[in-house]
Amino acid sequence: MGLITGLFAFFYHLPQIYKWLLKPYYIASFLMTVAFLVVRKAPGLCEHLATQREDGNSCDFDWREVEILMFLSAIVMMKNRRAITLEQHIGNLFLFSKVANAILFFRLDIRLGILYLTMCVAFVMTCKPPLYMGPEYIKYFSDKTIDEELQRDSRVTWIVEFYANWSPECQSFAPIFADLSLKYNCAGLRFGKVDAGRYGEVSQRYRVSASPLAKQLPTLVLFQGGREIMRRPMVDSKSRAVSWTFNEENIIREFNLNELFQKSKKLSKGRGEKGEVQSGSQPEEGSDELHPETIDSDWPTESKKDQ
Repeated sequence: MGLITGLFAFFYHLPQIYKWLLKPYYIASFLMTVAFLVVRKAPGLCEHLATQREDGNSCDFDWREVEILMFLSAIVMMKNRRAITLEQHIGNLFLFSKVANAILFFRLDIRLGILYLTMCVAFVMTCKPPLYMGPEYIKYFSDKTIDEELQRDSRVTWIVEFYANWSPECQSFAPIFADLSLKYNCAGLRFGKVDAGRYGEVSQRYRVSASPLAKQLPTLVLFQGGREIMRRPMVDSKSRAVSWTFNEENIIREFNLNELFQKSKKLSKGRGEKGEVQSGSQPEEGSDELHPETIDSDWPTESKKDQ
């Protein structure tokens, strides 16, 4: 049953997987994932490799290599239990496959191990995971704009994500946060992001650690009137993030997005009615009353993502 479910999931996401294969990051990751398999099975090359098989067949896996591959499969299955998106599943598979390949190459020949490890370092330094560039309704803050925007209107609620481009968790969470912004953004409920890796002073001011050891990225903070109301994940006494799953259901429930959205819609409706009343009453000639400007003219405009 699990195999059938996996096959259905694979064919359902096949168009998305096909798009990934066209990107250099995933092409290189796939090639590095199957590197040991290719070397061990390649005719003309595998005959010259060492083996511990009793039959002396160097073109097939020995019992120790099978154990390593089985252990890799168990680790990937355990890690993927908490994975939310397909990107997280594929990322875990690529990551631990590279670790297993390095172990297998070092066990086979130290020269091959050093060569593969060098390729891994070059891959990390040159190939970056593709950033999410889909539709969203998110304001991107800088160190000079975040305080002003959060305190501009006390009636506006902000949900701000602190993220870093180097974090795989942030990259996997990006489409989820973008989808929430498309569903819930309105005049009284806004969504924002700030790069904690780029603006270190901002992350320190809002007590968000950008250190990989702290595991605080991504962090979602709810602001009302410029004051922090709540955040996820919470942080323990050692400044480490308490385990929390960043999926759409948890965010909607923990941040009461449905209730906030209904209240924000009333705020938007009240502003619209106020604007209609003001536009319907014309100022008397010679009076000092000015024509009302657009109601949302003081609101921050949406900025595009830094390419």
